[in-house]
Amino acid sequence: MGVVHHSVYPIWFELGRTELLRASGSSYAQFEAEGVLLAVTRLEVSYKRPAKYDELLTLETTLEDVGHVKLEHSYRLVRDNELLATGSTTLASIGRDGRVRPLPV
Repeated sequence: MGVVHHSVYPIWFELGRTELLRASGSSYAQFEAEGVLLAVTRLEVSYKRPAKYDELLTLETTLEDVGHVKLEHSYRLVRDNELLATGSTTLASIGRDGRVRPLPV
């Protein structure tokens, strides 16, 4: 069909979160080294217009809220000035045992 499959958008959101964390001076690898994993507990995507293969897109990722054990992000995917999709996620901080644990400081 020439359009990006809907399942790709959450992957792009993950890349946005990873790069936002890196830009803040940390990394997901550092979290894992400290035994902290970030599990997606909520994912929402609203598709406005189709993204097509081989287009130059911009993903805007914003950290909306940081709690004791959770992170909330929002996303805007745009092509030029045209909004293609919006989304949001909630991530829980868990240990390797699957139990909730505080986010690293």
